[in-house]
Amino acid sequence: MFVRTVYATGNPDRIDRTLDGFATEAVDLLSGQPGYRGFGLFADRTVGKITMGSWWESAEAERASDAALGERRRALLAPLAGTVTTDVWEAVATAPPGVAGPGARFRLSKSDVDPAKVDTAAELFSGQVLPVLAKQAGFVTGAMLADRATGRLSVGAIYADQASFDAARGPTADSRARALTALGGTLRSLEEFEVVLLDRRATQG
Repeated sequence: MFVRTVYATGNPDRIDRTLDGFATEAVDLLSGQPGYRGFGLFADRTVGKITMGSWWESAEAERASDAALGERRRALLAPLAGTVTTDVWEAVATAPPGVAGPGARFRLSKSDVDPAKVDTAAELFSGQVLPVLAKQAGFVTGAMLADRATGRLSVGAIYADQASFDAARGPTADSRARALTALGGTLRSLEEFEVVLLDRRATQG
């Protein structure tokens, strides 16, 4: 699968209007496109940050949906009136889709590894990191996304509530440090968000 992510920042006083627009329209717009497999919308309302990702069965489906919906996405982001960065990733390791209700939280880390080690990173995440996450109370789902050309990795994990999210910080930090040490990788960022919307469909086939 392939994932298009959008990272937007702006005036926190205007973030709610943008979030409301995506929460109202995004799933209906995206699900009308061939190859749609899911969408997540996450926010830091205090700082004025939004990140979101749409999931697609193929690179072709991702590109076609972007061409069809890019203009509407820009219009929905306009009230935030800040910076917007869009990336496309390959989903190299995923946990089964989960359901996140009110109060769910999202942890996102980004790191760099040697591009030749992306498959090794995916195997490590699937074989060692995900089993640790899956045992944590409140864990909903998680994934590793990769840009194979650059070796950039994006790892996200969703928890059902603030308590389980807080409790997982320490074990997750230890697991992340071990994995990056084994890979010779570099952590670039670590962020936490409110889960505004999560719509994930089971993979067909």
